[in-house]
Amino acid sequence: MTAKAVKVPLKETALNLERITQIGHQVHGVCPDFDAGAFVRDVMSDLPGLELKDRNTRTSEALHSHLPVTGTEALDVLLRSLPPTPEAAGITNDFGWHTYSPHSDFVARYLRTGEYLDQALDALARFTRYFSAEVAVRHFLNDFPDETMKAVDAWARDQDHRTRRLASEATRPLLPCAPRISLPDDVALPVLEQLYGDSSTYVRTSVANHLHDLSVTQPDLVLATLQRWKVSGLVPDKRFAFIARQALRSRLKKGWPGAYAFLGYAPDAPVELTPLVPERTELVDGDTLSFSATLTTTAPVPVHVMFVISSTTRTGKPREKVYFLLRGTGKPGEKLPLAKDHVLRSTATVELTPGAYSIALQVNGRRFPEATFRVREA
Repeated sequence: MTAKAVKVPLKETALNLERITQIGHQVHGVCPDFDAGAFVRDVMSDLPGLELKDRNTRTSEALHSHLPVTGTEALDVLLRSLPPTPEAAGITNDFGWHTYSPHSDFVARYLRTGEYLDQALDALARFTRYFSAEVAVRHFLNDFPDETMKAVDAWARDQDHRTRRLASEATRPLLPCAPRISLPDDVALPVLEQLYGDSSTYVRTSVANHLHDLSVTQPDLVLATLQRWKVSGLVPDKRFAFIARQALRSRLKKGWPGAYAFLGYAPDAPVELTPLVPERTELVDGDTLSFSATLTTTAPVPVHVMFVISSTTRTGKPREKVYFLLRGTGKPGEKLPLAKDHVLRSTATVELTPGAYSIALQVNGRRFPEATFRVREA
């Protein structure tokens, strides 16, 4: 029997003894008075019991405690401790390595003052090439909004795509796992205008996610922005379609007609569905919900299909989860099968509670009759 693979938590691989030792070695290499051994022992005395965010904080605090210099002198040490390029550090992805996340945290924690502002922002543009620095930038956006937005505008024109992406990502209205910024949600639209046609997928994906955040509060503005970009012809159709779908994905889940119409899916398309049939109607946490239906149409029409699982929480609050199923074209006289094997599983943020559930298909934003099933205690 093959042993089941054990999933190692991200925190254990992101910042661990090996990587803390690497930081200490690199800093000592440019600052001989830095006691790398004491630094590693200090961090590792607490690290095993900490989550990832706290590991990052603990490491930057220890850098501050053990560096023999402060202010811009300390910043200069950290900058010189970097390998000459991300590639030289062995980094093979755009996002970077968590080894270098404490460096940006150090900047936000100890150099977020008017005295050090220019040097601090320049450093974040460097550090983001080794590990994405958008969380650190958001502290500067809150404390020094005008000056930081001026830097953001310059980053959007930087030669390095990772720095250009920082301009979009740091200013996202709803950036996950990050502090909110006290600026208008649409403050960075001029930055996105610079970046939506970028040659880098990494940058364009951030632009799409930024627009997606904005769509939560200002969907009409997002639609108008996308329309303007579409008319400009700056972005090839395939790239633009990706940006638009990503930007409007939550609005598609909600069945918003404006989103479907913009993407070419007529909300009133002549579509019919056979009744949705779940394979089983009694399931437990971890089981697979299998279902099927058939779509027919009386005219050739693009179709965008999602499925919606509805339930209630333990407190009785209604809950819906919407999932993408299919994009295609319905053709007269042809049956388009719609089927899925969907695993029902509790996650770290959503508990699968026992009780009555329903599942329905949504085509071009139109909800079709539901089918019911139950989840029982395992």
